[in-house]
Amino acid sequence: MIASCGLICTECPAYIAHKNDDQQLRIKTAEEWSKMYEAKLKPEIINCVGCLETEGTLFHHCLECKIRACCRKKNLANCAYCEDFGCEEITEFLNLVPEAKKVLDDIRANLK
Repeated sequence: MIASCGLICTECPAYIAHKNDDQQLRIKTAEEWSKMYEAKLKPEIINCVGCLETEGTLFHHCLECKIRACCRKKNLANCAYCEDFGCEEITEFLNLVPEAKKVLDDIRANLK
């Protein structure tokens, strides 16, 4: 399950914690992400069914994500399928998250 941005949802701690109902993982992830993003995140919000889903609990950032919103508007599984791939929004994100760039680049290579 690959998110709009190229992150692999099934490897995300919020997805794993939700799927396995793992409270310890929620606590650990909330602590790590609070430090990483300089925000106070509570364990209760570390839940997600994956950003491609239209129903169920999404991590709050997924609900606000401009990349996700763009893919949904264009009816695309992820940015790799977009004719505007390399737009400012995705490029800015991929510069911060090179593992997502590799995922999208691999998908695009297989489209040709």
